[in-house]
Amino acid sequence: MNTVTAATCLLVAGFSCYLYGTDVLLSLLRVSVADPSMPEPGASPRRSPQGIPYTDLQHIVNADGLHLFCRYWEPTGPPSGLVFIAHGAGEHCGPYDEIAQRLKDLSLLVFAHDHVGHGQSEGDRMNIKDFQLYIRDSLQHIDMMKSRYPNLPVFIVGHSMGGAISILTACERPSDFAGVVLIGPLVQMNPDSATPFKVFLAKIVNHVLPSLSLGSINSKWVSRDQTQVEAYDADELNFHGGMRVSFGMQMMGAVARIEREIPSIRWPFLLLHGDADKLCDIRGSKMMYENAPSSDKQLKVYEGAYHALHRDLPEVIESVLKEVTSWIQEHLSASTPSQQQTS
Repeated sequence: MNTVTAATCLLVAGFSCYLYGTDVLLSLLRVSVADPSMPEPGASPRRSPQGIPYTDLQHIVNADGLHLFCRYWEPTGPPSGLVFIAHGAGEHCGPYDEIAQRLKDLSLLVFAHDHVGHGQSEGDRMNIKDFQLYIRDSLQHIDMMKSRYPNLPVFIVGHSMGGAISILTACERPSDFAGVVLIGPLVQMNPDSATPFKVFLAKIVNHVLPSLSLGSINSKWVSRDQTQVEAYDADELNFHGGMRVSFGMQMMGAVARIEREIPSIRWPFLLLHGDADKLCDIRGSKMMYENAPSSDKQLKVYEGAYHALHRDLPEVIESVLKEVTSWIQEHLSASTPSQQQTS
């Protein structure tokens, strides 16, 4: 028994060193556990991870009975369209307020929720048994809003992991969406780090220690604006712990599915990506742009920009806001009745 345990530890240590180097080995060997702040099943009233009763928060309840915190940006008059925002891994939907406000000014009704295990939603922190659950929850929320506002065109805006969620959500219901906007999306794993040998090792470790932490997101690559990095670090609704091996495997499964889906993508999309993005490889966006058969596709590359373009330098933020709003406004007027049908 001691020999097996020792062998397992050596395998994990070797895998961690190979991926991240010995300087972070100790932090990589921390095994994550469920967030103790999560409410006990059956507790009354149900409370968010921050201890706020869900009766005081806008929320939906997903198919697993988990409460998902929601935000809504409603125009003063009747909405001309619906926009769902999908945030990235480890963050929440709050930082998308500026994008949502700009879209709201165009008479669009914008809505979002914190994904399971994120922000003010229930669920094990930044961990999920199947990536498909993110897509299922997104479609549930979208269908709910479509039932309240039938016959309106629907758009999705997704960033980072939210980009992967957006792509796969649109692929499940391609005729339901008037367009998809992707900001620094996760489309492809970095081929330099996700080599076949490393993927093989990850699969082995996933069977042995799926909760093993692989280190946290390095916030310095979020933005070139230090004030934005500091705001990200200070935001208590962001998850600052380590990503588990099991979660990484779900991400790899999602990008593998995206690669299979790209040859069938015919819906309109806009890709925005910084060429200095070290968190989501720009090669994925370029591959999607080149290989998707959609006749309505655009790719705009921001030279020197980091991962969160909507939180990068002021001039980049303003450009992104203009690109997103003008593209959606253009496609809003061009949307056809077939794209406006409810499912």
